[in-house]
Amino acid sequence: MTLPRASAPVRDRLLLACAELLDDAADPDVPTRAICELAGVQAPSLYHHFGSKQALLDAVVSHGFREFLAARAARPGPDDPIAAVRDGWDAHVRFGVEHPAFYAHIYGRVQRGRRCGVVGEVEAMILRTLEPAARAGRLTVPATAAAADILAASSGVTLALITTGADEVDWAMSARVRDAVLASVARTAQPVPPTPTDVAAAATALAAALPQAPTELGRHETALLRDWLDRLAAV
Repeated sequence: MTLPRASAPVRDRLLLACAELLDDAADPDVPTRAICELAGVQAPSLYHHFGSKQALLDAVVSHGFREFLAARAARPGPDDPIAAVRDGWDAHVRFGVEHPAFYAHIYGRVQRGRRCGVVGEVEAMILRTLEPAARAGRLTVPATAAAADILAASSGVTLALITTGADEVDWAMSARVRDAVLASVARTAQPVPPTPTDVAAAATALAAALPQAPTELGRHETALLRDWLDRLAAV
């Protein structure tokens, strides 16, 4: 454990002391007395600078997780967006398993309709990573839905692995869930652009099915569609 420097500002000493205790703790509920003793201050100093112990914990956890996110964003990742999400999943899970008290503070304090602010940042990072795949037609669901699914599944896996204990972490389970979720929201292979022959065949098939297909198109709209299909089929 690293003791905060006595010459450091009180606020910094409190942040460092709380971070040290939280990182070493199995329980995210670090005692106020322990924080103040390690920081070398009295309890009123904590309340003066942060208002409450909970606000201090929030500040420490948010800062630590944002540093993790910034480091992930700065690292050069795979050019393929789906591979980048795979790497991000593994880093997310490993962070939670290696810092269980931090992670439990972020994801374990469940309130209906509310979540820790950094969770939204994680989802935004996933969404940004997925956007090139969405533009390339590789997602099978909207990008926002894919990001939400990936975040929900990865955080659930992480919480499950934390409860198994440090000596029994089933990394293979994380990989299985990761691959299943990615397969459900994305095509892992780059799509092959359709050839003119493919387009003509699809147009011919749709034109043939049009009389039996349920449609809300009017007579003139149907005729226009058929004309377009005939033109595509003749390419």
